[in-house]
Amino acid sequence: MRLGSLTRPELIFPELRATDRTQLLRLLAEQVAERGLVQGADELFQKLLEREQLGSTGIGSGIAIPHCKVKGLAQGVVAIGVVPEGVDFGAADGQPVRVIFMVISPSESPAEHLQILAAISRWIKTGQHAEAILGLPSAEAIYEFLQREGG
Repeated sequence: MRLGSLTRPELIFPELRATDRTQLLRLLAEQVAERGLVQGADELFQKLLEREQLGSTGIGSGIAIPHCKVKGLAQGVVAIGVVPEGVDFGAADGQPVRVIFMVISPSESPAEHLQILAAISRWIKTGQHAEAILGLPSAEAIYEFLQREGG
């Protein structure tokens, strides 16, 4: 599963402005809902927040992978956000999160959800990919990078 095939330029947000995890999750939910992927931003936000309350999805090194399952989605997708200033995500290493890979999967396909999470984790661990994303100037540049380097 290639990371580049799970996203598209309109799901990449290179200049997010948020002061905390809750605000960031709400902002991402609103952006994804505006693009018609889910019925409503509030439901998506609540699902993401519920998952965060189980434990932070901040995996360290400035990266978070918030995720949830929703009904009615045709296939799993990944929205990518960059928060240049970083936000406290409660990551184990205490580092502020600057790159977010938000995974939304069909509730009917739990195996696909796990496959997407695993693909992102593998990709992150194989190089300085997240750091490279921080240096890219636009959604299109990030998308092209993911097409080339996305696993």
